[in-house]
Amino acid sequence: MGLLCLRLGAGIALFHNGFVGSVESPHQQHLLRLLIEAAAGLFLCAGLWTPIAGGVAAIIGLWGAFSGPGDSWSQLQLAILGAGLAMLGPGAWSVDARLFGRRRIRISDR
Repeated sequence: MGLLCLRLGAGIALFHNGFVGSVESPHQQHLLRLLIEAAAGLFLCAGLWTPIAGGVAAIIGLWGAFSGPGDSWSQLQLAILGAGLAMLGPGAWSVDARLFGRRRIRISDR
């Protein structure tokens, strides 16, 4: 349930940044970044291709934090959340778990 909350929080924020920014920005290069950000947010919300979407969110967040004006701290926070979700995986309540099964790491008793 915790990973679902993290995925939804990061995904909704990414989608909002991408969707609102794409409506406000007329620049084509900036528009592509915002559309990728919105798509990564939707994938994170659904839990589909979570490691890839989290990695994209981390790259987009770092790009937004260091590339120009704006709130760089919120972009950096989204980058950290995206990297963490890419490493943790989707969790039990996700499309990835339904499609590919849930993998648990077992530590062998020696």
